Amino acid sequence: MSWNPALQPGCPDDVDTGAIETLIVPRARDLGGFEVRRALPAPKRQMVGPFIFFDQAGPAEFLTGLGVDVRPHPHIGLGTVTYLFRGDFHHRDSTGADQIIRPGELNWMVAGRGVSHSERTSAQARSGPNSLFGIQTWLALPDQYEDIAPTFEHHNKETLPIIEDSGVKLRLILGNAYGKVAPATMLSETFYADVMLEAGGRLPLPDNHEDRGIYIVEGSILIAGQEYQSSQMMVFRPGDKITVSAGEKGARIMILGGSTLEGPRYIWWNFVASSKERIEEAKAEWRAANWGKGRFDLPLNDRDEYIPMPA
Repeated sequence: MSWNPALQPGCPDDVDTGAIETLIVPRARDLGGFEVRRALPAPKRQMVGPFIFFDQAGPAEFLTGLGVDVRPHPHIGLGTVTYLFRGDFHHRDSTGADQIIRPGELNWMVAGRGVSHSERTSAQARSGPNSLFGIQTWLALPDQYEDIAPTFEHHNKETLPIIEDSGVKLRLILGNAYGKVAPATMLSETFYADVMLEAGGRLPLPDNHEDRGIYIVEGSILIAGQEYQSSQMMVFRPGDKITVSAGEKGARIMILGGSTLEGPRYIWWNFVASSKERIEEAKAEWRAANWGKGRFDLPLNDRDEYIPMPA
């Protein structure tokens, strides 16, 4: 399929850098052995469409026997997305899901009224030196879905639509874009894709979504003649025709967005909600630790320890 715009007056490149509504430089944070860079939420931007949390995990290298251990912890009011470039995660959650995710695959967990899960480097990966590099992001749920029962979906990379054109390879992870639809069950209008651009490769952003953003994983891109480097996120004005091109070393970018929600969200620890009351209720239930008797239980095969409520 051909999708690159023509290079002529009036083409989507005819925009200035004012089309970038928000430029975000993520905050780096050391989690003990590996680093994360948090782009969302940012001081000047809470969400891009429904995307309310966006972390780059790694790149990190681990010696034999070592890896990441994120103990069971709770969520409400959101969907979590795990997508890896290198390494793996062993996901377990209170819906009964027990799934190892590898590069190019998708784990999509909808917390709804309440779920807990853990993510750990698999035993197989720990049998030798291993690495981790990927993106963890959350999507806030629309008002009518905040209290639904939790669900989990895993989709192999073969099931995620691929679009290729001159200098561009795109894997659609969530939602719809460029006439393709990803298989995960969406509760709001959205798109999310992993894009590889060769040097000079050009990508027009989808124009059928209200909010649109780009996160640069590796390399650099040019917008209106200005270059932007890795670990930066740009959020664009709604309605503008936008095309980006890769720098001289190419680029890997994540494109994301969708419709804005009915209103802002409250965020506390791992909880997202349209009201403070929902968060207070979830805090009380996790603190009580009455597993299986309220909104929270622990993963079936990972119940020995959990992350307690922060002070």
